[in-house]
Amino acid sequence: MTETAKPAQREPSDKEIRLVIGASSAGTIFEWYDFFIYGTLAYILKDAFYDVDNETLGLLLVWSTFAVGFAFRPIGAILFGFLGDRLGRKYTFLVTVTLMGIATAGVGLIPTVATIGIAAPIIVILLRVIQGLALGGEYGGAAIYVAEHAPPEKRGFYTSFIQASVAGGFVLSIAVVLACRWLIPADDFVAWGWRVPFLLSIILLGISLWMRLKLSESPVFRAMKEAGETARNPFVESFTYPGNKKRIFVALFGITGILTTIWYTAFFSGMSFLRGPMNVDDLTVELLLFVSGLIAMSFYVFVGKWSDRVGRKKPIIIGAALTLVLLFPAFWGLGSLANPGLERAAQETPITVIGPQCETDPFAELFNREQTQCGKALETLTASGVPYTLTEGPNLQLAAGGQPIALDPAWFEDGTARRDGIRSALSEYGFDFSKQQPDAVNLLGIVGLLLGLGMLSALTYGSVAALLSEMFPPKIRYSSMSIPYHIGAGYLGGFLPLIAGVIVASTGNIYSGLWYTWIVVAFGLIVAIWGIPGGPPRDFEDSGDAPPASPVTP
Repeated sequence: MTETAKPAQREPSDKEIRLVIGASSAGTIFEWYDFFIYGTLAYILKDAFYDVDNETLGLLLVWSTFAVGFAFRPIGAILFGFLGDRLGRKYTFLVTVTLMGIATAGVGLIPTVATIGIAAPIIVILLRVIQGLALGGEYGGAAIYVAEHAPPEKRGFYTSFIQASVAGGFVLSIAVVLACRWLIPADDFVAWGWRVPFLLSIILLGISLWMRLKLSESPVFRAMKEAGETARNPFVESFTYPGNKKRIFVALFGITGILTTIWYTAFFSGMSFLRGPMNVDDLTVELLLFVSGLIAMSFYVFVGKWSDRVGRKKPIIIGAALTLVLLFPAFWGLGSLANPGLERAAQETPITVIGPQCETDPFAELFNREQTQCGKALETLTASGVPYTLTEGPNLQLAAGGQPIALDPAWFEDGTARRDGIRSALSEYGFDFSKQQPDAVNLLGIVGLLLGLGMLSALTYGSVAALLSEMFPPKIRYSSMSIPYHIGAGYLGGFLPLIAGVIVASTGNIYSGLWYTWIVVAFGLIVAIWGIPGGPPRDFEDSGDAPPASPVTP
């Protein structure tokens, strides 16, 4: 094979770079806003679209539908990766942002389950499928577009704005919810006001299209097209190109597996933990996540710029290793600061459950399975954030500090009655189940811990767009980086809220879901140490494990 020289490229002006970064980042923020607003409003959507008596099951069903969107991201990555490598970066992510905006607005128009029955969740699932397909093509397009405009010595810095924009989409979703809460009375917001953030997507879509239509095609893709070097079948070539199978494996587990589980644990698990078992006031949780997320956005830019000096591998290894050490202590700290009374009562008055067949089945109602009374009691305790000790026995008994608690048979016929009854009984022993409003010092501590989790996310995420762009050859770059990224983000990360929720519901330990993150990160760290290229950042053609560039035969 004969070696071809790199296509000559004109250095973009500062104005062009600002437009590229601004338009790509704004579009990414809006698109991730569309995707995350569903998760931000999960606690309302569970009642709007699912008719179940079990509060835990309702939330698991919402997270299941949330996960559906992630499940289709790899398919979107294949489809739009093919189009991006064949037709161009610009027009491909114009299509993805349009699909996302339309699908998101559609969620805001769906009648509730009380109006149209089971059709409501079915329509939501279909729209989440469209969102997942669109998002599968968005990240790769935006990241590559910026990376292919950036000079090599600033690629980490410039692409870090795309990474920060993912967090920005989450922050924007919270900001919009806060604004709606301020403008719409609380009861009205639960009844119909939750639709407004979804419908706002139409306006954001218009802004994003206006900005992105100003962009020109990537100079790298333009040069390849002029030279006739674009891939014929990017999907097939992604798995047949020399060395690419190893790179895809490393990108999947050693990069994406790490970053995505840390990201969703830091933001979504943090939000669910504070709002759920810690019972912190909803508005307070949103304000905490908004402030923490807004500050944390700068961390991604810092790490991206840092990686231009120290290489892409070092921040990821440091972030993953620190996560293994700090993940559980960080959430223990959140628990003690968010609801100190609950933790104190649990220590002073330990709860004991004695009974037969004491196993929880969180999906029992969905599949018409009968759950034991003991299982129902455990489910209520877990959802209330109450730790317990379990002992097998012939009859169901609940005790607080050794004192038996009378169990009303009516509690086991209705989930709300059971929750209210058990909480009322335990409140006499010092357990406080009212909405929590931590004092100023504790709030600062919670923000500090959330920022710590945000920094762990930034270390493992801030340099990734540059790293993945450098790992793969230009002619199949869109497909090669999108496929492992969205398989990892779609399944390892997207299913995290659901998997962690099932683990917690099954074990009764509100911290046990963190083990999923810990195991994925631990495996990913091993792969990252082995497979991520070390040393200073390099273009693909200059990489030590990359084959020499060669012409594409017609």
